Amino acid sequence: MMEDSVYTYCRTCASSCGLEVVVDRAANRVVDIKPDRANPFSWQDFCRKGGRAHEVVEHPRRLMTPMRRVGDRYEPATYEEAFTDIAARLNAIVDRHGPDAIGAYAGNPMIHSFAASTFWTGLLDAIGTGNRFFTGSVDQNNLHVVSGALYGDEMLILVPDIDACDCFLLVGTDPSQSRFTWVEISPDGWNRVLERQRQGADLIVVDPRRSETAERADTHVAVVPGEDWAFLLGVLKVILDEGLERPSTAVPLNGVAALRELARSTDLQTLAARCGVDAAVIADVAHRFARARTAMCITRTGVAQNEYGTLGEWLAHVLNLMTDRVDRPGGRRYERGYISVGLFRKMTTPRAEHHTRLRRNPQIFGHHAIAEVPDEILTPGDGQIRAMLVAFGNPVISGPDGAALDRAFAQLELLVSFDFVQRESHRHAHWLIPGTHWLEREELHAMAGSVTDAPFVQYAQRAIAPPEGMLEEWEVFAELALAMDRNLFGAPGVNRLLRVSRRLARVTGRPGLALSPEWLQRLFVLSGRRLKWSDIRRREHGWIYGEKRYGDLAGVLATPDRRVNLAPPQFVAACHEALAAAPATTAEFPLLLSNKRSREAMNSWLNEMPGLFRADRGVAVDMHPDDAECAGVASGDLVRLVSPVGSIEVRARITDAMRPGVLCIPHGWGSRIFDPAGGAEPVVHGVNRNLLVDNRRLDRLSQTPALNSVAVRLERVEPAVAETVAAPRVAED
Repeated sequence: MMEDSVYTYCRTCASSCGLEVVVDRAANRVVDIKPDRANPFSWQDFCRKGGRAHEVVEHPRRLMTPMRRVGDRYEPATYEEAFTDIAARLNAIVDRHGPDAIGAYAGNPMIHSFAASTFWTGLLDAIGTGNRFFTGSVDQNNLHVVSGALYGDEMLILVPDIDACDCFLLVGTDPSQSRFTWVEISPDGWNRVLERQRQGADLIVVDPRRSETAERADTHVAVVPGEDWAFLLGVLKVILDEGLERPSTAVPLNGVAALRELARSTDLQTLAARCGVDAAVIADVAHRFARARTAMCITRTGVAQNEYGTLGEWLAHVLNLMTDRVDRPGGRRYERGYISVGLFRKMTTPRAEHHTRLRRNPQIFGHHAIAEVPDEILTPGDGQIRAMLVAFGNPVISGPDGAALDRAFAQLELLVSFDFVQRESHRHAHWLIPGTHWLEREELHAMAGSVTDAPFVQYAQRAIAPPEGMLEEWEVFAELALAMDRNLFGAPGVNRLLRVSRRLARVTGRPGLALSPEWLQRLFVLSGRRLKWSDIRRREHGWIYGEKRYGDLAGVLATPDRRVNLAPPQFVAACHEALAAAPATTAEFPLLLSNKRSREAMNSWLNEMPGLFRADRGVAVDMHPDDAECAGVASGDLVRLVSPVGSIEVRARITDAMRPGVLCIPHGWGSRIFDPAGGAEPVVHGVNRNLLVDNRRLDRLSQTPALNSVAVRLERVEPAVAETVAAPRVAED
C-alpha cells in the first residue's frame, strides 16, 4: 500500500478545520483523517465531522450514476441521457410558462463549494428564474437584512476579536457545540473564549436552556425563546437612560436620536416581563457590558430562528456600535480579505430584484425563503412553480412544515435532485444526479477570506479522485446550460467561449485552457490586488498573509451617505409592533419548543452516518420536571407534541437544564435515506421536529420561520418500557 498525505481543510461547516488526509493512492481510498497541526489557522476545531468524512464518500447508498424514475423505481442512465431529458423538459416549461416556473433550492454543501455555488448561479441565470431559494432562509437571513440596512451591503460580515475581549455577551448561541463559528470563521473560538475567561473576562450567556456553554458562564440568563430582542432592548435602554453609551469612534453614525427616543418610549419592567428576565438582571448585564474595557455582543441561530430574529440581530449591532465595540480591539471588526467583494457580489447574486408571486416578498441575499415554496407550487396561476432543482439540500427536513413541502414536491412536473444520496426531499424526484464530496475536489473559496478572524487563505487540495466517470457539480450545471442552449450566467457568448476553450484544451493538450472555476478564482484573487495565485497555491498548509487590522469598515460602507444607519425606520417600527404583539403561546398550545445544536451534525446533513452520532441523538424531547409533572410524564415515556400545523411522537427526557415552559428537540433529524439502486427499505434516524413549524409564522423582516419558538402542547402516549428503544414512530405515507 502506497500512502500519501494531502493537506486540505474540512468543508462540512464554516469552521474550515485544517486536515491531513492519509490516502492509499493505489486504491484511491482514504486511510485516515487527522488534524493538520502545521495549519497556522484552523486545525484546532477538528471534530468527528471531519475525521469521519470518508464515511460519506463510502456511503453504501451513495449515488454513483444518474438515476431516472420509471414508475415507482429508478433505473441508471448516462449523463448524456440525463442532460438531454432534463434540458428538454425545462425548456418546454420555460417556453410555456416563463422562467419563473422553474424553482431552485441550494443547501449547505453547496455553500462551501465556490465552484458549485458559482456555476449554480450561472445555470439559474441561464434559465432566467427569480425563484431561487436558499438554506440560509432558515437561519441567517436576519444577518443579511441587518447588514444591508445598517451598512448598505448584505454581504458585509463583522468577525469577533476574541483574544482582546473582556466581556462576552452571547445570545442564542452554544459555542461549546458550534465552536463560536457561524457565518464567520473563528478557529478554536470557544477555547479562546474560555482562555479569556481564565484571564478575567466576563462571560454572559443568554439561552433558555442551561447548555454546556451556559454551564461555563459567569452568568446564565434563561430568557424566553423568541424574546431575546426584548432583553437586548432592555440592556440598551439601561445604557442610554444612565448615560453609559460611547457612540462608535470607528464609523460615522446616523440615528442616535431615534434610538434615544425608542429607549425613552419603552418601559424596563414591560421588557423584563416580555423576555422572562428580572429587570435587575437586565440592568446588571447592561452595567457590566457598558463598563467593560472591551466587549462584544454576539447573536446566533437561537436569536435568528424566531419571529423577531431581525430585531435581535439589529439590537446586538446597536449595542456594539453605541459602546464603541465595532472595528475596535476586543469587539467585532471588518476583515477586508484578499478579493474584490464587489466583483464577487456581481458574479454570484441575481442581477435584478425579484418578488415572490403570492406573498410579494423581495429576495434577501439574492434568494427567497423556503417557507414560500409549497404555496408557490400548489397555487395555480401565472408564475406557478412547475419544476424544482434541489442541489445538496433537504428542505423537507430543514424547512418549516415539511409535510406541506413534501405534498407540493409530489405535484411537480419535474423534480431534479443533485446529491450524494436520495434523501427525504428527493423521494418524488424524476432524476437523481450524483454529487462529488469535498475530499474529491480542489478549489479556492474566494469569499471565505472576508469572514475569517485573521487574514488567512488556503487552497483546498483534492485528496482522492471522484468515482470514475462522475462529473463535478460545476460541470453538471454547465452541461445543463449547454443542453438547454441558454447562456451560462445569462451572458451572451459564454457558451461559445466554453465550447471553444474546451476544443483548444483538447488540441493543445493543456486542460487549463478550458473555461473552469479556476479562471474565476484567479480573477477574484487578481481583483483584490493583495496576493498572488502562485503564492497561495504553494502554501499547502494555508497562509496567514498579514496582521489583523482595525478601522477598515468606514472605508467600505455602502450606504448613500457613507454612514451607519443606526435606527432604520422599519426596525424601530417593528420594535413597537413587537411590544404590542400577543405572546406566541395560548391556552391550547401553552409550551414553547426550542432548538439546539449538536457538534456532530450539520443541520440535516450527515445525520445518517453511524460514525458521527449516538443512537439516541435527535429522538428525545428535553423538558423541565415541572412541565413533565403537569403532563404526567416520566423520562422515557412516549409523548406527542402538537402544534397548530402538525404533530410528532418522541421519547421524553426530563432535565432541570430547561427553563420551565420550554421544550427542546434538535432539528435536522427524521430524514429517510432511500436506496434507489438496490430497492432496500429506507433508513431513518430521529424525528423531524420541523413538522410542527408553521411556514406562515415568519419574521416579516427576514422571512425566517420561527423554528426556535414553536407553540405546542404535550400529551403522554405510552409509558416507558424496561428497554426503551430510542427510535420514534415513523408515520407511513
